[in-house]
Amino acid sequence: MKLEKLEPLDSPNYLRLIFEDGKRLKAPAFKVVELGLTPGVEVTPEVFLALENAQSLASCKERAVRILTASGLSKKELQKRLVQKGESEEDAEAAVAWLEELHLIDDLETAKQLVRSACLRGYGAARAKSILYEKGIPKELWDEALEDLPEMDGAIDVFLRRKLDGRTLDAKQIKKTVDALLRRGHSYHDIQAGLRRYEASLSLEQTQEDTWEDME
Repeated sequence: MKLEKLEPLDSPNYLRLIFEDGKRLKAPAFKVVELGLTPGVEVTPEVFLALENAQSLASCKERAVRILTASGLSKKELQKRLVQKGESEEDAEAAVAWLEELHLIDDLETAKQLVRSACLRGYGAARAKSILYEKGIPKELWDEALEDLPEMDGAIDVFLRRKLDGRTLDAKQIKKTVDALLRRGHSYHDIQAGLRRYEASLSLEQTQEDTWEDME
């Protein structure tokens, strides 16, 4: 088919190709130049397919950048998200590889961000690992990412205060609170230590109250 006209688009990175039979195709400008296409040139089916593939990949790359900008993702998760949005497996894989070459996606840095986020939410190591798994972070990166996770005694203490202060400390209430902390990824050992600290603080408060009463 014969190329009749090249039209500029709002984006300088693209051109609209108009063919003699009425077909229109948006294509990356670099690909048009690379193929030496000018008005009046006969475009073979192979060249037309190359233009379509170039446009498909360029569109996929743009979508990958938009998704990555909106939220930090692992390479695996980004590729999966692109396919869910309708991109081909081949284009999705190429787009992720392109971002990696540009150092715009880094699974280790993403993993560290996820661990920091888990820490801010008061989650323990087990929950942080679960998040890394859900986000498609390769397991070989987990240990290095989890090095950023500090001791979570403070988070456990705050949680216990919020859930137990002013309530009757029966076995049912304590079990409910322990189960909630386990779901948040804290180890049973750390939770037990937190309960001992909580009981000690209650004993201290009671001692202080008794002292004030004696003084009165």
